Amino acid sequence: MQTASTPKRSGLPQFWDHRNPPRLMLLRRQTEYRTAAWTCSRCRYNSTASQRKNASQKLPNSPARTRFAPSPTGYLHLGSLRTALFNYLLAKATGGQFLLRIEDTDRKRTISDAESRICRDLQWAGLQWDEGPMVGGPYGPYQQSERTSLYQEHAYKLLDSGHAYRCFCPPERLNDLARRRSQLGLPTDYDRTCAGIAKEISDDRASRGETYVIRLKVPNVYPTYSDLVYDTVGRTDRQSMIIKHGEQVYEDPILVKSDGLPTYHLANVVDDHHMKITHVIRAIVSHQSSLYGTILMSGVKEWMPSTPRHLALYEAFGWDPPAFAHVGLLLGDNLQKLSKRNLDMDIRSFKEQGFFPEALVNFVALLGWSHIGADFLPPDELKRKFTMKFTKGNTVVNLGKLNFLQRKYAENYAIQGGHAFDMMVDAVFPHVVALIESRDDSDVENSRQLRQYIVDILHLDATRYITPTDFVQRNQYFFHPVPYANVTKHPQHESRQPDWKLFELMKHGFDSVPASQWTASRLGDSMNDTIRGVIVEQGARSDDSKIDLDAHLSDSRSKLSHCLRSAIAGGLPGPSMIDVLVLLGREVSLKRLEGVIATMHHGSN
Repeated sequence: MQTASTPKRSGLPQFWDHRNPPRLMLLRRQTEYRTAAWTCSRCRYNSTASQRKNASQKLPNSPARTRFAPSPTGYLHLGSLRTALFNYLLAKATGGQFLLRIEDTDRKRTISDAESRICRDLQWAGLQWDEGPMVGGPYGPYQQSERTSLYQEHAYKLLDSGHAYRCFCPPERLNDLARRRSQLGLPTDYDRTCAGIAKEISDDRASRGETYVIRLKVPNVYPTYSDLVYDTVGRTDRQSMIIKHGEQVYEDPILVKSDGLPTYHLANVVDDHHMKITHVIRAIVSHQSSLYGTILMSGVKEWMPSTPRHLALYEAFGWDPPAFAHVGLLLGDNLQKLSKRNLDMDIRSFKEQGFFPEALVNFVALLGWSHIGADFLPPDELKRKFTMKFTKGNTVVNLGKLNFLQRKYAENYAIQGGHAFDMMVDAVFPHVVALIESRDDSDVENSRQLRQYIVDILHLDATRYITPTDFVQRNQYFFHPVPYANVTKHPQHESRQPDWKLFELMKHGFDSVPASQWTASRLGDSMNDTIRGVIVEQGARSDDSKIDLDAHLSDSRSKLSHCLRSAIAGGLPGPSMIDVLVLLGREVSLKRLEGVIATMHHGSN
């Protein structure tokens, strides 16, 4: 029964309570307020995340100032070359500047020639810096060992502001503390014993010559931060201090060592600020402290430990930090971090093997960077196509890709000629000379110019070229005869093994070709004539309409080429045998065939 307080709802059955409508009715009401562009909350989140990701992958609108800051405690290797390359490409793609800064404050581990080799290897790779050693710049000096007073000045500012403190603990106490905490399964960080020392007392002890280090007093909770690859990094509950087993553990990294030199953390932040660095691309580094949140990448848990500390330093100084982009580690086939035992060779080793700098840089660029199109990317193309689209996770290094790119560049150089191809010839030349001088049976025609001979071979072999050593090994038959016994050592081709009469027929045909006509076309005709003679000798009439002479010629020519390759090239793969004969020349080719015939004839008796 309707009452005045319950007006009739048109279109609704009277037994429905409009104050508690069924769920279906609620859904209908909700959809009335949704427009055609409505999306669910999950889709909105994914769309927003995708927009953030796309925005982070784009290049900055203004010129980027980037840097590569190696330590001369080692040489340039694949991982550090990749870091330098990504920073270099970002600067060049945005019309900015690429800086080289040498972090040489670790005197005990510094290698005397490391800095010079790093510079030479970067220049060999084509990564010329705009500011840094040898070229100078407005924010020098660019060796940290020459900037000590600047770091000390800023360390004292942190002491005055209370963001840092002196630690007078002797090494023995710190070692005992680390040992005890390790046994308890705790991080081996500091306990802030000296953090409570009054500044006046600390200043007095320092003035009396007492040994100390300066530590950063990190905040109790690290804030999250935005990374250009991993978006928001960190947790709001990530603390820099933990209490376990009654022990208080603080990270509080050392900023200035007892010898007065800065550590990586202080020098890195101070230099990046004063050198106006806008973007930092660097690799994620391993860390063992359980204080740090983990990022799961390809089954490997890795850390970004230094970034929160650096951000704490930026905040303590009141500076704006640069934008950070962290790229994954380089792994070997065993999924372990690269080392000297599994491919992480220093760059000089690739140079000494004969890899082209453009091929190596192209290869390194593909380790953790995504792009559209072919993998063959010369330097100018790399600069044009570069974006911040780095892959999340680690990258497995496969040198097969480097070999592929090396062959592509070799082919390109052979076609274009010019300086790059001349350098390629120069690299091969001494290896060929060494091979010829090591043997007494070299049969390179005396009238040949050896360098031009190598040029001709490279034009034929460029698509297979990897290194000078590999080139000489594969093409040794161009410089000396192969053992004739090799002709009979191919059991997998037993049905193709000829007798000495077939070689006599081939030699007879080639004998009729004068030196002035020793060309691919004329030699091809001679081979076809020899094959027709063999077919006739075997009883197959060339004018028989039932015989497909073209099919016979094609199959027989393939077999004949195999026989020639076994005899003249030792069965080694390479250019077509017609091209090999042309390049060897008439005199050498006929001489080698005579040797094969004599060897086989002797073996048949």
